This record gives sequence, C-alpha cells and structure tokens, in this order.
Amino acid sequence: MFDFEFHNPTKIIFGRNKETLIGQILTEAGIRKVLFVYGKGSIKRSGLFERITKSLEQHAIGTIEFGGVNSNPLLSHTREGVRLAIEEDVDAVLAVGGGSVLDEAKAIAVGALGNTDVWNYFIGQEVSAALPVYSVLTLAATGSEMNGNAVVTNEETQQKYNIASPLVYPQVSILNPELTYSVPPDYTAYGAVDAIAHVIEAYFTRKSAPLLQDRLVENIITTVMETTEQILQTPDSYDARAEFMWAATLALNGITTVGVEEYSFPNHMIEHSLSAMYNIPHGAGLAIVIPAFMRWFHPRNPGPFERFATMIFGLDSADAGIEALEQWFARIQAPIRLKDVGIPAGDIEKIAANGAGLAKLWGIDATYDQAAIAEILKFAA
Repeated sequence: MFDFEFHNPTKIIFGRNKETLIGQILTEAGIRKVLFVYGKGSIKRSGLFERITKSLEQHAIGTIEFGGVNSNPLLSHTREGVRLAIEEDVDAVLAVGGGSVLDEAKAIAVGALGNTDVWNYFIGQEVSAALPVYSVLTLAATGSEMNGNAVVTNEETQQKYNIASPLVYPQVSILNPELTYSVPPDYTAYGAVDAIAHVIEAYFTRKSAPLLQDRLVENIITTVMETTEQILQTPDSYDARAEFMWAATLALNGITTVGVEEYSFPNHMIEHSLSAMYNIPHGAGLAIVIPAFMRWFHPRNPGPFERFATMIFGLDSADAGIEALEQWFARIQAPIRLKDVGIPAGDIEKIAANGAGLAKLWGIDATYDQAAIAEILKFAA
C-alpha cells in the first residue's frame, strides 16, 4: 500500500425527489444568490427547471440564469459566465445538468474570484479561490459531482485542458436516478465508457496497487457493464439507474486510487484532442482510444491486463480481454474506430501533435510524446 492522504468534502444527497431540497440546502449554507448554470434546455422540457426554480423561490434565493452549456464546455461561454457571476455578485454557482454543466460551473466559480483570465488556471496557474459550487446531476458519467476536476475546451486553440483543485469540489451534490430516465441510449453508452475509463487509467498504468483497489475497480466495471445493459433494455429501471449513477460517482471521487503508486491518465489525454478538434462526445472518443491504448501499452505492464481479462471476462489472455472490451463497446453502440465518427486516418499526426501539448502539461510526455500518441491512434484507424 503506497502512502496516501484522502479527503473528499462533497456531501451527497441521493434518492427520489431530492432536487426539491436545493433551496433549503442553500439557505442553510447562507447562500442568498446563485448563478444557475444549465445546458441546452432539456431541464426546461422535463420540468426539472421549474422544480428547481420553485424550491429556490420558496427560500428567497436570488437566481441568475445562465444556460447554453455545450456538451464539450467552451471557454468563450465560460468567460461569459464569469463576467455574469462577477457583475451580479452571486454567492455561489448552482449546476443542474451532466458533467459538462458541472465542469463549466466549476470553471466559472474559479474565474469569478480569480485575478486573471480563467484560461490561465487551465494552463498552470494555481487556483487560490473559488465560489462554492452546488449541483443537481442529470447524467451519470464524469464523476464531476464528487471531485475537484473540471475540463473546458479553448475553441480558438483547440486545446481541451483541465483544472484540478480541492476548492472546486461541490459542497453538496444531489443525485436522483429518476432524472436520468430520459438520457438517450447513445449517451447512456458514452457515460458507461467514461466511467470505465476513469477506473482503468490507474489500474493499467500504475507501478503497484493494493489488491483491494484492484477489486474496487473490477466491481465498478462489472456493475457499470451489467447496469448499462439493463438500462438499455429497461430505461426506467430505478435500481439499474441508481447503481449505475453511484458507480459512476465512485469511479472518479478518488477512492479507487487510494494507495496506488505512480499512475497516469493517457486515455483522457489523447481523447481530449479528439473532442477538442472534432467536437465528438467525450465517451465516444474514449471508446475509440481505450482499446487502441490497451493494445499499445499492455506489453509494457502485462500483469494488470491479464488480471483484467480474467476478472472481468473470464478469459485467459490480455489480448482476449482487450478484444472482449472492444466488442462490448460495439455492442452498446459506442464507436470503436476513428472512421466511426468521421475522423480520417490521415489526421492522426495532427491529433498526436495536439495531444503532445497536454501530455507535456501533465508531465507524461516522456512516455507519450507525439510519436507514441500517433502509434496508439494507428490501432484505432
């Protein structure tokens, strides 16, 4: 067991109709005015917007609406949110939506109290202050509801970078599985891939890991796979949605990497280039990258890949496990090749050059330079 410190300050309120408590939660925290961040309008069509607004009004919480968050949050829109949060002097940021909405809300929270352009926090400046963030989750995938990470795309430079700070952990996140009933099959699949991606990064790339952590990862993966298949068959299964939702939260709240030594996130690093350059869904990009990465990397650290094949699929070789995961992605209708999302193989070098910039920022460029990233992507051609 590698030495560690673990602290997760986010309070989770889980269950049916819990979103109606948001006004009370904010009042108890002394919040009087919020920037209400949401996506393209689905929460208005579903009635969730009305329920949230009613709860806020009942507790006299001032509300500044800020909708229009993209599925890959954009820096330009984030800057608008920062300006509005400062102009309206809000006390907190309330995110109602999926991981993209939460990520942009966190970035706005940082920018609103920052002393520089918000993008500087994505390229190396340390976060020193942030407005408190509260969330109501509507799509299980990213784990942003219980971690200190946020990802935004600079559309001018085609850079999809992240911030990581304990200051942007949500104060409270409300998880009602019923709010995910309307998530369509494709985004259900992408959410499953994303959750799996979050746990396999350290599982495959680590120097060492406690057996307990391997078992946690494997149980999250099998739970995600089983519940995804149930959800695709019965979209309004509360039990399946609930287990899927909590598994996706656990996948990136820090618990799976406790005591794990020397790991990295190469799949996310490479995928960020795909979604930054081609605006594809993050989970779709990961479904393409993960099998390619596994084929390239497994000779360098064969033990975890062999264990994965055995524990997840009951197979006896790393190659067979990789093939089985790729075929499962295909079975849930996720793309598994660049051509499946219209990206030509001729763009691989351009993608690799883009990815190399993030690899350098993350300090993993010794292993993942431009040539290595291109080699990985050739497995997805």
